[in-house]
Amino acid sequence: MTVRTPDPDPDENDPFGSPGGAPVGNPGWLSEFELAQSRRRLPILYVEGVPVRVDGMGQVTQVGILLRATPLGEMSRTIVSGRVRYGETVRDALFRHLENDLGPMAFPLLPAQPVPFTVAEYFPLPGVSAFHDDRQHAVSLAFVVPVTGTCEPRQDALEVTWLSPEEAASDALSAEMEGGRGTLIRMALASVGALR
Repeated sequence: MTVRTPDPDPDENDPFGSPGGAPVGNPGWLSEFELAQSRRRLPILYVEGVPVRVDGMGQVTQVGILLRATPLGEMSRTIVSGRVRYGETVRDALFRHLENDLGPMAFPLLPAQPVPFTVAEYFPLPGVSAFHDDRQHAVSLAFVVPVTGTCEPRQDALEVTWLSPEEAASDALSAEMEGGRGTLIRMALASVGALR
């Protein structure tokens, strides 16, 4: 399985075109050719968010897991994930991907100083780490993010399923998750004291 990396839609209102086929809305975004070249030479930076619901004491009560269809029509479970754009802060990238995947009414609560619970490295060769991506070496900053609003998936996410921490940490769910993200979910839950 691969790390999901949807490219943004070009901004049709931007009058300035971009050479090399890059979307016109963001001159810092890479064209498909440039991205393929970069993936063969450089680690690519990602942010990943594990959406959670918390009670009044800040304890995790539910974990949001996305259901996605791959381009080949296979179904898989995953979390919020995507690349950081050139010139974009980690906070802005995390917020953008949360909004893209969960919808604008999810109302994520980003901390004043976002600090990842772990740094996950995805390698193209299986077995180097717990995380795998066929296309590239990716370095991902992973965050647990409470959300308070209504989540309506967008982009390539089909639905958000809210599970208890025990269900989210189960072997059954881990087997459905792409790229080793079952391990990442367990690490997220352990980082907030939600594994019993």
